[in-house]
Amino acid sequence: MVENVIWPAYLDADLSRAEGRRVAEDLAVEEPTVDEIAKAVQQIGYDATIERDKAYSREPWADRGRVVVRGADDSTKNDLVQAVAAYVVAMRE
Repeated sequence: MVENVIWPAYLDADLSRAEGRRVAEDLAVEEPTVDEIAKAVQQIGYDATIERDKAYSREPWADRGRVVVRGADDSTKNDLVQAVAAYVVAMRE
């Protein structure tokens, strides 16, 4: 079973692509949380586990956590991140 990790930095509008953002600016949000990401993953239909005590390697000073996604064998990581970002944007509207 494939496990994918989604870091809040992937969706953070305050970061550049070089700093770790993986989605277009129109799909990025300010200060995304692991709770929002996990809820979006569950809306898509995958299992999500929140690990709050983890820090993204490009920002080791910030323990924002991460979301481990299980069961996403049928899609690429990029497709998964894009779909999660779209759900987070929709939840905030």
